[in-house]
Amino acid sequence: MAVDAPGPQCEGIAAMLSTHEISKAFPGVVALNRVSVDFRPGEVHALLGENGAGKSTLIKILSGAQSADSGTIEVDGTLFHHLLPRTAFDIGVATIYQEFNLIPELSVAENIFFGREMRKGLFVDKRSMQTQARRLCDQIGVSIDPGLPVKQIGVAQQQIVEIVKAVSRASRYLIMDEPTAPLTNSEIDLLFRLIRRLKHRGVSIVLITHRLEEVFEISDRVSVLRDGNYVLGSPIAEVTPDRLIASMVGRELSVQYPEPVGLTAEILLRVTGLRGRFVSDVSFELHRGEILGVAGLVGSGRTSMARLLFGADPLYGGTVELNGKRLDLHSPAAAVANGIGLLPEDRKEQGLILGFPTARNITFSSLRSFSRAGFVDVKRERSHCLRSIEKTRMKAPSIDTATRTLSGGNQQKVVLAKWLTTQCEVLIFDEPTRGIDVGAKAEIYRLLRTLTASGTSVIMISSEMPELIGMADRIVVMRSGRISGSLERSEFDQQRILALASTSFDSNMENHHA
Repeated sequence: MAVDAPGPQCEGIAAMLSTHEISKAFPGVVALNRVSVDFRPGEVHALLGENGAGKSTLIKILSGAQSADSGTIEVDGTLFHHLLPRTAFDIGVATIYQEFNLIPELSVAENIFFGREMRKGLFVDKRSMQTQARRLCDQIGVSIDPGLPVKQIGVAQQQIVEIVKAVSRASRYLIMDEPTAPLTNSEIDLLFRLIRRLKHRGVSIVLITHRLEEVFEISDRVSVLRDGNYVLGSPIAEVTPDRLIASMVGRELSVQYPEPVGLTAEILLRVTGLRGRFVSDVSFELHRGEILGVAGLVGSGRTSMARLLFGADPLYGGTVELNGKRLDLHSPAAAVANGIGLLPEDRKEQGLILGFPTARNITFSSLRSFSRAGFVDVKRERSHCLRSIEKTRMKAPSIDTATRTLSGGNQQKVVLAKWLTTQCEVLIFDEPTRGIDVGAKAEIYRLLRTLTASGTSVIMISSEMPELIGMADRIVVMRSGRISGSLERSEFDQQRILALASTSFDSNMENHHA
């Protein structure tokens, strides 16, 4: 595929932050290959690419966390061969990563001014910091109590704290890594309004996201990396979604969602009157080989239902039957023993042991099946893992590679391979493609359909409406801990699903189990 040339420079606007021929290699992989890109004042510049394309390496070099092997960085006409974190700070580069750099026990104001505390003599002047923090919030049009401990505020507000912290340091270049991944639609709207205010103040926003609809909504320009190479740079008005996807994956992805195969008559799972802390009287049936989509707003009880089915939260009442047998789901181990697996929303914290090799993560939940007389049959384990990597099309240097070094899409494939190894009959996917690039999404969708074709049933919880509509055989909609509606495939309609999800929504329901 031909490499697209970078888009034209905007007349009269000089690039303030530029990279020139930046290269970076790690053992066995070229992360960046002579990448040249510029970031201009008062614009939103989307930086796209599949997981492993080089985006993270580039922003780490710009923020001083890593140094390039060759090339230069130009800031206001001054050339740097590498930036130290302090140098990046001094020239106004701030990065907001997916994992926020906040201290939960400290207040909003204390986090904003951490390391730069205001003082009265020997003592920290908390009142002055709160006053200044409130003034900064007013300047960018947001409302947040600067005296609250960060652990008491939501994810969207924590992100605002990170932005206010950058504003307080007079940051001119704000790099945001997947900022919308944990947010609801209303919170995304708030974030975009805030981004536009910063843009109008002349701040350069670098936005890394896998959601193409957001790129076209908020961005002025877009750059695409693929396998460490800069393959596309253009004003957003001059590109199409299909061109962006083709640039990212190096091929056309004409069919994103595999064709459904239709429902079978066999009922594999029957849930009746399920009750828990955030769930009230949930009942549904799951057919063998079906993908049952679960829609709902944050706080609707989607993840709480999944945790109840997996034995991770105490069950207050109701019954769960698999193949006609009533199950006692008192623990995750009991759920797995009975053939139910959960791929959690937070794969890094709950689905993987990041320091373990890829092979051990794959077999961790099934070690007994690879053991003899109390010892793991390493040869058989490794043979199985090699087949799993091939089956899931996982990209890993070797089965001994630490899982933390893999891209997000490949980490998700490790979790999937782990549950395939257990041979569970029911797999619950909670946000299966969150933070995953478009090419990896297509692979996950293919694997899901391969699973259901073999008789496995899938419960898929997703906040992405196109994903649910494209993949599910049926959709149940949750609201306030209950199922508010069930739709057959012929009835799928985005507005109808949203109406079922939002009517009489109880905002006091769960916050983090949603």
